[in-house]
Amino acid sequence: MNSEYIYLHGFASSPNSVKANFLRDRFSQSQIPLTIPDLNQSDFTHLTMTRQLRQVIVNFPPSPTPVTLIGSSFGGLASAWLGETELQCQKLVLLAPAFTFLSLWLSTLGEKIVASWQREGFFPVHHYGEKRSLPLSYDFVTDLKQYPETKIQRPIPTLIIHGIKDEVIPIQASRDFAASRPWIKLIELDSDHSLANVLPEIWQEISTFCQLSNF
Repeated sequence: MNSEYIYLHGFASSPNSVKANFLRDRFSQSQIPLTIPDLNQSDFTHLTMTRQLRQVIVNFPPSPTPVTLIGSSFGGLASAWLGETELQCQKLVLLAPAFTFLSLWLSTLGEKIVASWQREGFFPVHHYGEKRSLPLSYDFVTDLKQYPETKIQRPIPTLIIHGIKDEVIPIQASRDFAASRPWIKLIELDSDHSLANVLPEIWQEISTFCQLSNF
């Protein structure tokens, strides 16, 4: 049974990001459907990991059709969690997955700003898809604390592609995650968090890992 493919874009991004459009074109050329949900749901302000996971599950095909998730950054973190909880997920492709995202972000913001965010309830975030600043509820932080990555342990075939010059999520985060999970293949490329300069290489790795040439 052929897998269905779903792409999850990153935090403060959209289904029209560079990687999303690139993969949409490549899958289309291969005549393979690729679902790309808008994880903002026209309400970025109230985004949470829980809301995102529920939204993606609704996009799943009827069981037992297998699902392959391709996730970028925060979408990669969400994909990892869906691979843990949803048995229909048979393969994962994680592009610069946002492991340790919350701790990195909060430490960058600093205690005073985080305390203000918690007190005021909202914090302005630049949304790359909207090309403007949008408020994000502190519920995002509270909710994400319920998802410790140590609990992601389901052994399913997983490909991680991460840039060695990633300035947002250091590649060490993926190295550490893969080190204790032998079912993960980690590919390190000479790129930053966007991976924009290695898109052909990414497609080749995805094609091989997902055996797309068999379609």
